[in-house]
Amino acid sequence: MKTSQFKKTARLLFLLGTFYGSVANAGPVNINTASAETLAENIVGVGPILADQIIGYREAIGGFSHADELLEVPGIGEKTLKNNIENIVIDGKLP
Repeated sequence: MKTSQFKKTARLLFLLGTFYGSVANAGPVNINTASAETLAENIVGVGPILADQIIGYREAIGGFSHADELLEVPGIGEKTLKNNIENIVIDGKLP
């Protein structure tokens, strides 16, 4: 195998491992009580900065009443919501 092809294959495997590793670690998260760290660890596609924005929005509105309200947070789109909807908890209830 050529060196450049090996590097491309290694990079692809690394990226796939990183993506699937983060998906595997995602779990149910109560978006009304979770810390920024918990949000970033359990919502696929959300990092520390976006997690802080979720908390800021949550505080501004007094808490989420439905998971769809996450779409009001800048940076959260339909794809992120769709990929995580089964793990989003509000007041002990999954959507």
